Amino acid sequence: MMLSLKNITKDYKIGKRSFRALNNINLQFNKGEFVSILGPSGCGKTTLLNIIGGLDRYSKGDLFINGVSTKEFDDKDWDSYRNHSIGFVFQSYNLINHLTVLDNVELGMTLSGVSQTKRKNRSIEVLEKVGLKSHLYKKPTTLSGGEKQRVAIARALVNDPDIILADEPTGALDSETATEILSLIQQISKNKLVIMVTHEKMHADAYSTRIIRLKDGEIISKNAQTKDIISDDYKPKRTSMNFFTALKLSFNNLKTKKFRTIITAIAASVGIIGVGLVLAISNGFREQISDIEKDQLVNLPILIGREETEVGFDRAGATTFIPENYEENELVVYNPAQDTHINKITQEFITYLEAMDNDIYTTIHYEFGYTPTVITTENQTPEIMDLSKIGFSSFIIPEETMSDYYTLKAGMFPQNPYQVVLLIDEWNVIEQDIVEALGYDPNEKLYFDDVLNKELTIALNDDLYLEQNGVFFPNYSDLEYVSDNGVKLEIVGIIETTDDTLEYSNGGIKYLYSLKTELLGLNANSNICEAQANSDQSVFDLSALTPSEKEQLMSFIGCNTENPFLIQIYTNSVEHKESIKEHIALYNEGRALEEKIFETDLAKAIGETLSTLITSISVVLTAFASISLVVSSIMIGIIIYISVLERTKEIGIIRSLGGSKRDIARVFNAESLIIGTFAGILGVVMTFILTFPINNIAVKYDESLKNVAQVNITHLIILVVISAFLTFIGGLIPSRIASKKNPVEALRVE
Repeated sequence: MMLSLKNITKDYKIGKRSFRALNNINLQFNKGEFVSILGPSGCGKTTLLNIIGGLDRYSKGDLFINGVSTKEFDDKDWDSYRNHSIGFVFQSYNLINHLTVLDNVELGMTLSGVSQTKRKNRSIEVLEKVGLKSHLYKKPTTLSGGEKQRVAIARALVNDPDIILADEPTGALDSETATEILSLIQQISKNKLVIMVTHEKMHADAYSTRIIRLKDGEIISKNAQTKDIISDDYKPKRTSMNFFTALKLSFNNLKTKKFRTIITAIAASVGIIGVGLVLAISNGFREQISDIEKDQLVNLPILIGREETEVGFDRAGATTFIPENYEENELVVYNPAQDTHINKITQEFITYLEAMDNDIYTTIHYEFGYTPTVITTENQTPEIMDLSKIGFSSFIIPEETMSDYYTLKAGMFPQNPYQVVLLIDEWNVIEQDIVEALGYDPNEKLYFDDVLNKELTIALNDDLYLEQNGVFFPNYSDLEYVSDNGVKLEIVGIIETTDDTLEYSNGGIKYLYSLKTELLGLNANSNICEAQANSDQSVFDLSALTPSEKEQLMSFIGCNTENPFLIQIYTNSVEHKESIKEHIALYNEGRALEEKIFETDLAKAIGETLSTLITSISVVLTAFASISLVVSSIMIGIIIYISVLERTKEIGIIRSLGGSKRDIARVFNAESLIIGTFAGILGVVMTFILTFPINNIAVKYDESLKNVAQVNITHLIILVVISAFLTFIGGLIPSRIASKKNPVEALRVE
């Protein structure tokens, strides 16, 4: 390769003034020369060498490479030129101390994109030539000055460049070692162009083929060019450091600062631990809700009522209703009823529903709106009971599984529709209203035996309602007669719920579902039912009734046995509930909206409400915990900036080997990622470890909080990724600062 410098001038700005380091330099160099540049300190020798090596830019003139002008070279062209065509040998060696000898030599080839095997073999070969084969895996700090300079020479030679630039290569060596190094450089010059800057005239005279003398930035003497100038095309190849190399450089650097790296990672992991624990506890609560839904809420039925909220509407009330078209000053009228779907429960649907696989449901209850009149005796006097006070309700489970959900405290479970039980809690507590409604004095002690075998009566329509001139009225004046002829119920047992049973009420009278069926059968053909069925007026006051009002009235007095107001479908697993809903969905296929049946899953609705609440709390707590993540990313940005300051010389070394600005940024981005990933891994590990004491403390506080903190592997992986991403963002600014550092100034930093 041939180099030609034409009228090269270099000016430096110092404040508002300008300092000229080189003035009108004209030189030519050819392959096979060993050129020495002599001159006093500050005369411009190193500046000239840096311009020839592409580390510094000339202010005026032109540098030709094989006859090709470099005026239009961009940063990438100069990076490629340094990597493929230039080998630097520095006075202070400029080795990267946290890399091995082999890694230092390989670095330039790594930037060239040479394969790992090839660059390793080539590096070993060159190190063997300079006599360092036995030092491959040593760190530079363990070598002597002469050995360090041999490593620098090997690094300069490994990419087989056309030009070797040596800046005071023997300045830090003793005379014997200096002679060895100069002899080695002289051998190299046989096949390459060697340009050496030196103060030693003796060395220049002994080894150089040509000497150039500088003073005050100008050439004061030079030997004549001995070879013809050859013009040839020159096209620099692009270089790029792969990210793995950047990771390796940063990882090796971090290993030299283990304590600081660990402390930084611990500080950065605090936010990850906070967010991780919030998510773990949130997961635990969701799992508990899921368990409750499976174990307790599963007992809640799927409801099919006359009115259900339509699925698919994106509003739940007037405040969230958003009209499509409206004028700015227009009042938009909204009717919440438009979101309500009327289920038309027909015999066709009931038949279809009952055709379900018996294995997926335990029982189906139909509510026809009948409210029975229950009579008890108080001091031998019959009294009508207030059903709202005694919790008069049916069991929602099959009779054969009753003992799984209730514990018998006295007596027995009901064996037929006319046997009922009294529900109390585990401490035998019962509400005062229930005691009074049953006809007992709440101020006196009451025992199980006092209640067992207690008789209640349900009045029948023909005894309870008497007709006079086409109007029916309750026979309250002769309740004793009504009671004597009514349906007798007997309290045969006292029970409490097990821990996994969900009950609507805190206590009261429980009966088998078949009782309602029996009562409807006894009342459906009563006189009052027949009279009301044949009239559009109320049988109580002869007032006019709408069809809907008539149906409600007949249901209330027990005349309706065909059109249920509510269907309750019970099952024993969440999976079966889904199967039931799929069965209903199949019924709806192909039907018009008004003919479809919509259902409500109480368990799912409660579970979703609780999950939404937990999610809201988790989001708030996560937001607070995330503040520390942002703080830690800023902190890591500061740490990376400190690393930039510490590794400034390394930046200069990489740039001298042909590393680009992007490569430098990549090195520090890699360092950010390593710290962030390490912090993330440390954070999730600590999160996992902390769940054990949290669970131990929680379960001691409340048994139901067992395993309240449960980590989710997906969440942990995401947290590591977030940690790495945030630290990467935090390191972008210092990485950019590093990439913009002047390589010449970076190399001067000690």
